[in-house]
Amino acid sequence: QAKRALEIAAAGSHNILFKGPPGAGKTLLARTLASILPRLTFSEMIEVTKIYSIAGLLEKETVMNQRPFRSPHHTTSLVGLIGGGTHPRPGEITLAHRGVLFLDEFPEFPRIILESLRQPIEDAIVSISRAKGKTTFPAKCMLIASQNPCPCGYLGDKSQNCVCNPLQINRYKKKISGPLLDRIDI
Repeated sequence: QAKRALEIAAAGSHNILFKGPPGAGKTLLARTLASILPRLTFSEMIEVTKIYSIAGLLEKETVMNQRPFRSPHHTTSLVGLIGGGTHPRPGEITLAHRGVLFLDEFPEFPRIILESLRQPIEDAIVSISRAKGKTTFPAKCMLIASQNPCPCGYLGDKSQNCVCNPLQINRYKKKISGPLLDRIDI
């Protein structure tokens, strides 16, 4: 089912959330997504190359010909994920432009960071306003997120018992808002 969901997500450029116990293969599946996406067109290669160039991440004088796959750790900062700074730089969502942004352990990201994804996912751009002006970065990417069903990871697992109490499970589920979940298709 998970492989089929990935195929559908890739075909329609849908955002997807994997939920399951540790070791179920959520991360492995997410990492394979970029390999089944269509090749970048020439204009997409130029877009991605420009982004990596201004971010200082372009190796030598090459053209980016692979779809980006970005997987920031849940301890990344708001500026690291969305972009910004004194001299605005692209964040992970822009570095994933035309590719995949994978957020493993989705509920472990601070809520303010997760909520900051709502508008860029909706509009496919990131707007950063500073005293000296406004900068807009592209952010058209597929969001792939994964999470455990509860804090210990074993709620509903047949091989291992969950040790979480109902309050912990409820609090864990509420870490991701409804409006953010509305932007995840599968």
